[in-house]
Amino acid sequence: MKKLRARDLGIPFEGVPGKNNTITDVEGVTVGYSTIIEGSDARTGVTIIHPRGMDDPTPALAGVHSFNGNGEMTGAAWVDEGGILEGPIGLTNTHSVGVVHHALIKWQVEHHGLTQHWMLPVVAETADAWLNNMNGFFVKEHHVLEAINSAHSGVIAEGNVGGGTGMLCYEFKGGTGTSSRKLPQKLGGWTVGVLAQCNFGRRYQLTIAGVPIGNHLKDDSPATNGENPFRQDDGSLIVIVATDAPLMPHQLKRVAKRVSLGMARTGSIGGNGSGDIFLAFSTANADAARGGKIMQLEVLPNDHLDPIFGATAYATEEAILNALVAAEDMTGHEISAKALPQADVKELLKKYGRIA
Repeated sequence: MKKLRARDLGIPFEGVPGKNNTITDVEGVTVGYSTIIEGSDARTGVTIIHPRGMDDPTPALAGVHSFNGNGEMTGAAWVDEGGILEGPIGLTNTHSVGVVHHALIKWQVEHHGLTQHWMLPVVAETADAWLNNMNGFFVKEHHVLEAINSAHSGVIAEGNVGGGTGMLCYEFKGGTGTSSRKLPQKLGGWTVGVLAQCNFGRRYQLTIAGVPIGNHLKDDSPATNGENPFRQDDGSLIVIVATDAPLMPHQLKRVAKRVSLGMARTGSIGGNGSGDIFLAFSTANADAARGGKIMQLEVLPNDHLDPIFGATAYATEEAILNALVAAEDMTGHEISAKALPQADVKELLKKYGRIA
């Protein structure tokens, strides 16, 4: 049975999605998962994103932005300094960053060689410690390889999959979500795709299409009982943005900053305890990072970036809500997490006049 997505609830999103409304709508991008659900303690996994597909190791121009840095994204310092993303991106839980990092380097050595004498893979994390026993170290090298080798284009799974398996979002079951936007030809025709690993927010903050959903759905809120604790939220959000627009690294950093606005549209303001780190890359200018003395680039001027900024914010908002809609009830290491009650959300959207 096909899973519902946020649009299926009638939520009035801004912008036009790509063919599959996924990050893989950006040509060449593939995504793979390894999902680990074992016994009562293992609720975790790995997500791998290949910027140009598994068989093309060509680096991509990229930019990174830390909205709130209580988290980890390895390789981010070099992306920020050099403007280059080399190899696949890995997403997992906080205590499994090391094994994913090691496995990515080993895989690149065995399959593509190294673009330089050392590799600095991008591996990001969010903490799934409430549903997953992170100190059980359930992620192994073979799980990383499973995610690498299973990557594909087209429709990809959402919710309790990959690195998002054990995550919470606004105190509902969270996880992995994705979305895309296709700009009209008069604005360049570019595609922007987003993949989000959602593990952030307090219930009272949750906002959908401007409706204060979290103020009405207070039941089964494990951290706050649905009330405002008068402090900022803990948790984390990792978002990867892909585009085929020809952008320079400093422009991609500006794109990554707009993820914060999509996050805010769902209610969060980012808390002291939240690791909200975002990376944007471009599949254009494939020769830009190959080396050589002089590189020829195509680049959009800054005054053409606003549609891409908007597409990023809107796709991020929808990716987060797709993660919530796709997620299912889960009982794990310390708690049980309930999925977003879709029928109740639809009724509230009707009550506030957001859907007919």
